[in-house]
Amino acid sequence: MKLKNSYFFTLREDVKDEDSVSGNLLVRAGFIKKNSAGVYMMLPLGFKVMQNIESIIREEMDATGCQELLMPSLIPEEIYVSSGRREGFGNSMFSLDDRKNQPYVLGPTHEELFAIAAKMKIRSYKDMPFSLYQIADKFRDEPRPRYGLIRVREFHMKDAYTFDKDEAGLDEAYAKQFQAYKNVMDRLGLDYKIVRADTGVMGGLLSEEFQAVTPLGEDILVLCDNCDFASNIEVSPAISVAPADVTGTETMTLVETPNSRTIEEVVSFLNKPAEKFVKTLIYNVDGKPVAVMVRGDRDVNETKLRKLFDANEVELADAEMVMQATGAEIGFAGPVGIRCTLVMDNEVSYMTDFVVGANKTGYHYTGVNQSDFKADKTADIRNIVEGDTCPKCGGKVHFAHGIEVGNTFKLGTKYSKALDLQYLDANNQLQYVWMGSYGIGPGRCMAALAEQRSDENGLNWPVNIAPYKAAIVLISAKDEQQVAAADELYEALRKAGIEVLLDDRDERPGVKFKDMDLIGIPYRITVGRGVKDGKVELKLRATGEVQEIALSDIADTVAKLVRENMQ
Repeated sequence: MKLKNSYFFTLREDVKDEDSVSGNLLVRAGFIKKNSAGVYMMLPLGFKVMQNIESIIREEMDATGCQELLMPSLIPEEIYVSSGRREGFGNSMFSLDDRKNQPYVLGPTHEELFAIAAKMKIRSYKDMPFSLYQIADKFRDEPRPRYGLIRVREFHMKDAYTFDKDEAGLDEAYAKQFQAYKNVMDRLGLDYKIVRADTGVMGGLLSEEFQAVTPLGEDILVLCDNCDFASNIEVSPAISVAPADVTGTETMTLVETPNSRTIEEVVSFLNKPAEKFVKTLIYNVDGKPVAVMVRGDRDVNETKLRKLFDANEVELADAEMVMQATGAEIGFAGPVGIRCTLVMDNEVSYMTDFVVGANKTGYHYTGVNQSDFKADKTADIRNIVEGDTCPKCGGKVHFAHGIEVGNTFKLGTKYSKALDLQYLDANNQLQYVWMGSYGIGPGRCMAALAEQRSDENGLNWPVNIAPYKAAIVLISAKDEQQVAAADELYEALRKAGIEVLLDDRDERPGVKFKDMDLIGIPYRITVGRGVKDGKVELKLRATGEVQEIALSDIADTVAKLVRENMQ
């Protein structure tokens, strides 16, 4: 591509409404443009990067025998109602009515449609296994779109689905897709971790996430210092070690604590450490109040709480529900005399002589022990914290942040039962099909690479992802010798199969150099005054290394570098 008469622009200043490194750089470099909150135009350079990412994904999917198709985005709402997921998606699903007042939605994900498509083929166990995939738009009404392409409302996604006759077949299909995902991440050059995750609204037996490690990431990854344990904090077990002595010595005493509602305020008022307090939080679990006890310096894990009750929605209760459950205002809930289901975290079950709310506004109990109340459930419902015991090896854990770029699910028979996807087995008995679901976000991969590989000068793409592999910077469009050399080099690289751009704009050399660094072209060839001596300058974007090379050798040199780094 020659830039002079092409759609190409860059911005010199940071973008005010972009809150991430990747979002800012991708907009400044002319790869994307925000259309509205969480919705972006994919401009020519960005589109080429997306195509390169999707090409790698397609190659790995095709290698597994997966067949590509394309599903519609406009879907009758009743399909999600029949699978039981419409309520779970709630307001995150875009909905509309057609001219006949029939309700439709914009597809947030396509398990249901793939199950319906599979139903067209599957009659017998002999019709499986097989797998299907698509790369298509998805729509989710994010309450807080942010971080450029990382949390958006419209996005491109690769989703694949496997269909098998039994769990053993699903395990084999899952392993094949899982390896394909690792191949994709390795070929993209991402620094990533694979972690166990919550199945969420997808449901099923197992979920594992491919997380690109970056400080910007919204997900907290729990990693072990000694072993390969890796988990999303949402599902990571929190190991609570019982002390040698769990016998209390104090007597429960009612203490007035005026204007002390938060843990910090009560800690200050009673002058006791936070680990001697137990906070009792009232949650609205599918419309019913549930009291949850965790140590004062811990946080409730709402994912674990939702799973404990197999609930659709879990949120902190409002003041009215808190009053009904406790008889007190918010900030004074406690286990003694509570009027709703009481859940105690495992760690609390080992505590003695602790402080709790008294279910009376302005009061707490001190010296509380296990004999002073009775919990309905005792379970692991807190967030693991750094320094806690590794659930796998007993070592210590630390945290990292990640961007979820891929996810694999063992769905089991969840959707086949909901949508009546059955087959006749060898004994002529009806059985439900076993399904797997596998997703990758090309846009998130693009953003994660921009986060991980950028520097103070701009983007720094891997060679196989870069929109163009080489850039020729023409210093003087008025110098006929330079123009001729640049044009000949441009054609030579194109003939060698190298994607190349020629910066023939009427701009200062410094502007051109900055633009090539900003858009992240791996190899920059400067055609300037050295041409008269048969020399050009080659700069490697990844290292900043600059070297002078004979004009007669530069095409072969760059072509070799590109091919070596494309592998």
